[in-house]
Amino acid sequence: MTQPPGSAPRSGAQSAQPSPAMSASLAGAVDLSSLKQRAEAASQQQAPGGQQTGAPPSAGGAVIDVTESSFQSDVVERSMQQLVVVDLWAEWCGPCKQLGPLLDKLANEANGAWVLAKVDVDANPRIAQLFGAQSIPTVVAIAGGQPVDAFSGALPEPEIRKWLNSLLDALRDKLPGVKAAEEAGGQVEAEEPEDPRFTEAEAAFERGDFAEAEAAYQRILDEEPANTEAKAALNQVRFAARTESIDPAVIETSNADPADATAAMSAADVEVARQQPEAAFARLIAAIRVNAGETKDELRNHLVELFELFDPADERVVKARRDLASALF
Repeated sequence: MTQPPGSAPRSGAQSAQPSPAMSASLAGAVDLSSLKQRAEAASQQQAPGGQQTGAPPSAGGAVIDVTESSFQSDVVERSMQQLVVVDLWAEWCGPCKQLGPLLDKLANEANGAWVLAKVDVDANPRIAQLFGAQSIPTVVAIAGGQPVDAFSGALPEPEIRKWLNSLLDALRDKLPGVKAAEEAGGQVEAEEPEDPRFTEAEAAFERGDFAEAEAAYQRILDEEPANTEAKAALNQVRFAARTESIDPAVIETSNADPADATAAMSAADVEVARQQPEAAFARLIAAIRVNAGETKDELRNHLVELFELFDPADERVVKARRDLASALF
């Protein structure tokens, strides 16, 4: 069976195709009590006079490192109050280094709605064996002392957020810690840390260096083609650069000759910059009606670029799109 991207087989284990999300039937199939027995035995050996320490679950933070001896208190007992997400990882695992920091960030954002328990499988092999992990990273959600769901591989952030939110929705009324964290503001959308790539682009834009701003936003899109924020910003930068040197008198030139495509496009840019998009759209559509061939296509493309500066649901854009369709056909 082929292994999916983003996961690495455990050392000494055969490569297998892990399920992207193990079903809830996993609950009850894993007996976590075996680690409790080992933890109790270890604590008896370590405590003076052979007495068990009986330490309660540590307060910890959003992210904790868990061992076989602390698994019972830090994972099982803690999961009676809040969702615990166990991250099975290893130092040699490349995908783990991608997933780990992302899980850390999400756990810190949650402010107590759930806790991330990180387990080094090389140092704690029994925990990995307990869950039957055939590849890493493997992430297991624990609630009420039992596994409830899991996934393997370095999934993208949106998928992990969706997975976590669905778990919290299902467990909100069952784990008191989830609701308590939310009531205390734990689930209020955390302010996103500033992305240095956007900071660089915005600084260039503010100082009027449109070429550098465009290059900075383009680098973001080269890395993340689906980044809608960068795409929208890039459109704004290109528009600002284009309109910077346009003489507003071009509006009179275009009025005098509506068929002049070059004048119409420049005049429309000036009108959009002046917050007069309806006039700009109407000007270009009028020019489209009286031109043909490549010139007509150039006018249409310019109009579509202007549309992208606005919300697609903007009534002015919706109307102009209808008028454009009428002019073209």
